[in-house]
Parts: sequence; structure tokens; C-alpha cells
Amino acid sequence: MLRRLHPEQPDSFAFTPANQAWAEAQMTKYPEGRQASAVIPLLWRAQEQEGWVTKPAIEAIAGMLCLASIRVLEVASFYFMFQLRPVGSVAHVQVCGTTSCMICGAEDLIAVCKDKIAPGAHELSADGKFSWEEVECLGACANAPMAQIGKDYYEDLTAESFAEILDGFARGEVPTPGSRKGRSASEPAGGLTSLTGFVGGHQANASVELAQLWGDTALRIQGDEQPGGAIRKPAAKPKASAKPKKKAPPAAEPAQDGVRPTTLEAARDGVADDLKRIKGVGPKLEKLLNSLGFYHFDQIATWTEAEIAWVDQNLEGFKGRVSRDNWVEQARALSGE
Repeated sequence: MLRRLHPEQPDSFAFTPANQAWAEAQMTKYPEGRQASAVIPLLWRAQEQEGWVTKPAIEAIAGMLCLASIRVLEVASFYFMFQLRPVGSVAHVQVCGTTSCMICGAEDLIAVCKDKIAPGAHELSADGKFSWEEVECLGACANAPMAQIGKDYYEDLTAESFAEILDGFARGEVPTPGSRKGRSASEPAGGLTSLTGFVGGHQANASVELAQLWGDTALRIQGDEQPGGAIRKPAAKPKASAKPKKKAPPAAEPAQDGVRPTTLEAARDGVADDLKRIKGVGPKLEKLLNSLGFYHFDQIATWTEAEIAWVDQNLEGFKGRVSRDNWVEQARALSGE
């Protein structure tokens, strides 16, 4: 299948602050110079945040990983798990159509999708809330037919029970994942014939129990979610005797190593250069540079070794980036355009 970027794209993309921190942490898992290996996790996180992988997201991730955008597009277009066009704002439904599910009624589930969502796969419903597609084996063959919605599996489906699930999502509910025949896991459809004491009595397996607890089946991930919400909060500690409160430490002053370069209070004429065009500078670094008073390529292009040392000390978790990625040389080239 030919996979291309959708013709209608948003103007920009940025990870939420929490997702940005998560993405940068993934990059540290790989040896120096091998951060490109984080491309799949970062693409996946972008999709979890937005619902699909956009062209601006591809370009932003390419900038973070110091890659040409085409390299990231190659990955996104190769793996079918990445959606290259908008999906439903509430849920994207993936119906398994491989052998076991096909034999057990997957075509009936697809008919429900065509009736309730849209006639064709990857099309948005009239209200924009849902989309669907047929996918290859999702690994729940014993509980066929099944579908994945968001992060969870819905198994042992019939056309009727599947339609009820979709109606539930449309009402703003989060239908309980798992089997619609009451199976805890993948035990025989006719009931247990062995290990009855091991499995018997459980209403749902641990995965379903957590899905019920978190209720995040179809939610977009912003990165700062607390699994379990109030249920997971630690019990309140008994109050201790009153003690004098410690004064908060004063805010840290900018490090003084090296020589501080000439900075600006604001961008000239109110228009800053796109510092993300410097390889190695992503949205977070650009924001940090702006906060330090750097808005233009020609400012960075004139940094001396002593000034680079000062900047390094003030780049928080990005020490060494200036020299490693040759920001000064890049800025000289960009300022001369």
C-alpha cells in the first residue's frame, strides 16, 4: 500500500512539556551519536499525543535527533502502526481481520464500522469522533473476533456487542475492555476443564482491572498523567508536631563560568529567527535560548570559546550541545542566507 502524508497538515507541532521531557529521556538511552535510534519511540509518543503523525511532528523529531526529515518520514511511512492521516477525536478502531477473527465474524464487525463510523477505512465519521481500519493479527486469536480501541483489547465480540461498545464511547463512556463472553483470559470458550482453582473466581484479568482503574483507553497522552488518579494517591501521613518552616532557597542565578555573550531583551522588531533550524536545537532548547536572551542566528554566530563556556553552563540538561553540534558554524551559515 502506498502511504503518503495527508494533504492537509497543521501549521506546527510541539510536544507538551511532559512529553518533551519524556522524549529527551529516551534519547539518553542510546550512546552518544546514536540518538537517531530513538526515532520510533518519539514518533509513537507524538502519535499518542496527537492521534496521528503529522508532517510538523516528523520535522520536529528530525530536528531533535539531528536527522534529515526524509529519514524520519521513511520510518513513519514504513510501519503501519503510524497513522499518517487524522483519526477520530474520540477513538480510532482497529478490527483484526486475520484468519481466526475472519472465521469467527470479523466481517460482521467491519460492517458495523462501515455503518456507524464511515464507509471506508481511515475515513472520519461525520462528527469527526471516530475512524477505523482493518489490521493484521493482534495476537488474541483464542478470543476472536476482537478489536483494539485506543490502548485496549475488546474480545469475543458479536456485531451487537461491538455496536454497544461504540455507542458507549460516543456517549463519553469508557466501556470495560476484555472478553464479552465473561472469559478472564484465553480459557476455553466452553469453560475451564483444568486449573479451575487457579483461574476460577476472577471476574477479569489484571490487564482489564488496570484498564478499568485508569479509564484511559482512548485518551491522548500528555505525559503528566498519574495512573490510577485518586485511587493511587498514598495514604495521608499523620500530622507531626509543628516545626518552623524552612525558607525556600533563593532562585538560582545564571552560572558565571566563561563570559556572558551580548544578549537582547526581546527579538528585534518582535520577530525571532527560527533557532530550530540549527541541528540539535528543538522546541525546548529554542525556548531556553530565548529565555537567556538569544533570538537570532547572528548572535550565536559570534560566540567565542569563553562565551560558549558561559552558554554551556546555562543550558541546564543540554551541556555540551553547542560544541558537539557546531552551533556557531551553523548559525554563521544561516545568518548569511
